[in-house]
Parts: sequence; structure tokens; C-alpha cells
Amino acid sequence: MALKKTSSTNTPVQFVFGKSNYRLMLLAIAVIVLGFILMIGETDIYDFRKTVLAPVVVLVGFGIGFYSILKKRDN
Repeated sequence: MALKKTSSTNTPVQFVFGKSNYRLMLLAIAVIVLGFILMIGETDIYDFRKTVLAPVVVLVGFGIGFYSILKKRDN
């Protein structure tokens, strides 16, 4: 894989997202996975945990992910 040379000076390459964005993205993935874990189980299909709590947790995770993409990077 060839590296792209930007100029004659050695300026560091900046990523699109900052460190806090990536941390929020990992948090969002963890919350979404937690929501899907709450959905599995052998209990009644109409249980509160499966019909209300787990979908709300998944939606909160997607909201955190959406926020982490739109958040301005910290310099």
C-alpha cells in the first residue's frame, strides 16, 4: 500500500474524528450490544424487558452513535 505524500514538510496526518468521538462511538456500540443482549432469553416473549426496555436501550445507543458522528472534534 503506497503512502500519500502531502507536501515537502512532515506534517502529521489528522483523522476525521477526535479521540472523544471514537470513545463515544465505542460507548454507542457497547450500549447497542447491551440492548440486544437484553432481548435474548427464555422468558415470555411479551416480557417488559424484551418489548420495552431493550428497544429503548438500542435506540439510545443509536442516538449516542449519531451524536458521536456529528460532534465537532476537539483540538
